[in-house]
Amino acid sequence: MSAAAAATPLTQGLKFIDIGANLTDAVFHGVYRGARKHADDFAQMLERAWQAGMQRIIITAGTLADVHKALALCRQDPRLFTTVGVHPTRAMELEHGGERYLQQLLEVAQANRDKVVAIGELGLDWDRLHFCSKEVQLRWFEAQLVLAEKTGLPLFLHMRNCADDFFPILERNRARFRGGVVHSFDDSEAAVARCQALGLHICINGCSLRTEESLAVVRAIPAALLMLETDAPYCDIKPTHPGHRFVQTLLPTTKPERFELGKCVKGRNEPAHIVQVAEVLAAARREPVAALAAATYENTERLFFSGGGHARSGTATLHDREGAVEAAAAVVAEGVAALSVAGSVTESAHQGRGGGAGGASA
Repeated sequence: MSAAAAATPLTQGLKFIDIGANLTDAVFHGVYRGARKHADDFAQMLERAWQAGMQRIIITAGTLADVHKALALCRQDPRLFTTVGVHPTRAMELEHGGERYLQQLLEVAQANRDKVVAIGELGLDWDRLHFCSKEVQLRWFEAQLVLAEKTGLPLFLHMRNCADDFFPILERNRARFRGGVVHSFDDSEAAVARCQALGLHICINGCSLRTEESLAVVRAIPAALLMLETDAPYCDIKPTHPGHRFVQTLLPTTKPERFELGKCVKGRNEPAHIVQVAEVLAAARREPVAALAAATYENTERLFFSGGGHARSGTATLHDREGAVEAAAAVVAEGVAALSVAGSVTESAHQGRGGGAGGASA
């Protein structure tokens, strides 16, 4: 199948916003677990997303260093945005850095309001306590809510097997944030109801669609709460997943060791695959893909891009777009060596849910 034939949603006029993509990951530069496997194809990866109907991408930041890398990319393309916050499995950075680290997060969020659209990724993860204890995660989840309180930005939330501790924190702090989204949702219908009561949206990716039980839960989510993401390079929809039978759009793909520039890489999720998330979710909900795509797009626009009076349209002029992808890749290129060294550590922190290039994020 040709790339043009695969990108059918573009010809159908569907529009997407990927609210969670880990674009600072070294795998988009051909580096896996610290070793180079193929040529850098960051620019081509982004171009596939735009061709598949992507209008904007929110880069997920999990540490202060991630934020700075994400902002460097955002400054090169008007369609890229980022979060500011610390992932629960990385909360030891806050434990060591204390209030000064928290203040630095606040300062970078306030200084880049045109590109920072959410506070996060913050929350709790009881599946990966070997990276960070419950005590530390609890302390810094609640402490980071001050960032939302002082900026007025919505929350980008992480919730993994922790609902009984997660929701009470948000419930007693409800006045401190104006809304948000639980990304990579893979919990129960009861959790859906608690999200709705808090005014939180629910974001779906491949990890949200891995079992028949998951497919039943997503049918129960009100359309007004739904958003889409890939969590790239993690959380791809695998052939072993029950929802895979609903995938219609297959992009040309090759194994890393047989890499061909211009093709997707097997096992490495990327933003263009958001089309597949929409297809599976729509089928599970027995809805037309176009209706689902339109609803999730509007939900995302409303939460992240319609408030605060900031110029966040993400609409690029021809001049803006010319060379933007290549420039974005160049910004990161000099940091790839450092990413190569750090890659194995970062990927380890993402392991435990069986998705993507080096485990699963979120």
